[in-house]
Amino acid sequence: MAIPSGVEVLISDTEIAVKGPLGSLRQALTGQVSVQREGDTLVCSAREGIVNSRAMSGTVRALVNNMVTGVSKGFERKLTLVGVGYRAQAQGDKLNLSLGFSHPVVHQMPAGVKVETPTQTEILIKGVDKQQVGQVAAEVRAYRSPEPYKGKGVRYADEAVVLKETKKK
Repeated sequence: MAIPSGVEVLISDTEIAVKGPLGSLRQALTGQVSVQREGDTLVCSAREGIVNSRAMSGTVRALVNNMVTGVSKGFERKLTLVGVGYRAQAQGDKLNLSLGFSHPVVHQMPAGVKVETPTQTEILIKGVDKQQVGQVAAEVRAYRSPEPYKGKGVRYADEAVVLKETKKK
């Protein structure tokens, strides 16, 4: 994979560190895959004679690619709230949600993840670590996942909710 300008990659025997304009990330490496820098590209190759090394080479390549993309461009996940009275408000590193419960739901954002609310029914979760951004989005969605009859709840912006028909007599 190509390394964009402004991104530094440090490779050791046990881990790889990527530093860019948006932040820095570290990933532990196993002995099954070797990662080398050749000019402006990184090459992940399986080591001979080790079980599962070919499978792990693709996994390590994808993880390193996500690290390079994250520190150079960043990742974001967009959520939408569907339902009467469902609202979201970002306050610093906290996300206040009103989801029809008797109490407001406050979700604390972990370090390295930022949240924005362009409107009251849209949530933007941004960060450099793709796994962490996806995990936070899944946790927020889990407070009130879309129900199958009216489709009310927290859903990903690109998610299609298939509605069921109600039972008839």
